Amino acid sequence: MNTHLLKKPTAVAVGKFQDTFVTANGETRASVALSAPKTLWFNTGTLCNIECINCYINSSPQNDALVYLDTDDVTAYLDQLVARDWPVSEIGFTGGEPFMNPQIISMIQTSLVRGYRVLVLTNAMRPMMRPAMKAGLKKLQESYGDKLVLRVSLDHFSAAKHDSMRGAGSFDTSIEGMHWLAETGIKMAVAGRQLWQEDEPTARRGFARLFSRHRFDIDPQDTAELVLFPEMDETVDVPEITTSCWDKLGKRPEDVMCASSRMVVRRKGADAPVVLACTLLPFEPEFEMGATLKEAERDVHLNHRHCAKFCVLGGASCSA
Repeated sequence: MNTHLLKKPTAVAVGKFQDTFVTANGETRASVALSAPKTLWFNTGTLCNIECINCYINSSPQNDALVYLDTDDVTAYLDQLVARDWPVSEIGFTGGEPFMNPQIISMIQTSLVRGYRVLVLTNAMRPMMRPAMKAGLKKLQESYGDKLVLRVSLDHFSAAKHDSMRGAGSFDTSIEGMHWLAETGIKMAVAGRQLWQEDEPTARRGFARLFSRHRFDIDPQDTAELVLFPEMDETVDVPEITTSCWDKLGKRPEDVMCASSRMVVRRKGADAPVVLACTLLPFEPEFEMGATLKEAERDVHLNHRHCAKFCVLGGASCSA
């Protein structure tokens, strides 16, 4: 792949996460190459039917900073995948709430027709449960089976803790949507959050009880079927990742999310979509890579606390 080379500045940054290439103590900042593209994400828009306290990108019923993508946008980037020879196997749709986008069924089908596995992140609430969406999902399941996966956001296995983040009654509404998905035969996964000082085995045991009680066919020990995302508190001090950290931490650049994925968004008022390095940083100018996949093939410098906490130290990835 082509690599766009950035000119390294000579000045040392003052303060953490201030300089693309240099950490606060003058060490070379770690970077990640797009070494094995696996997932192309589409953010269908930041509008959501609810407003969560812990939303990574501040989605809400009012936030339209990222406006709806449409099927033509998706088609254009799927064409670019072929032209650039990216070995992508998965197309992901996230938001906001993807099922608020009126073209989401068409966008999913366009991706499935081309042979991709499709992962949709959803809260499984009212937007997904509208008759047109249910009918569309049912047809897609009948045609493509387990090539379509819906990952439902359940912050915790208890209603009280989940609702403390997402609003009263949201847990029960999501569970209702999950029952419909299960009855329809649509493959499900779950995304939880590690916000309550529970270790991972405790969280997985709690979700195991929930899945068993509702007879959901989800393996709580499978890290793709139950994803547990680390806490993302921007007020907490986190270390910067230098080139020497890989060996010290026993980590590899190719295991970080930006080694295998990119995300397409359309900004409000923009003429065309753009490609971002990361699903978590849609509003950071440094992580906007250009309008094309070719431009998005350059290295990503880990100049944000999310890079450290979520991806490198947390070992998390939005992909399956």
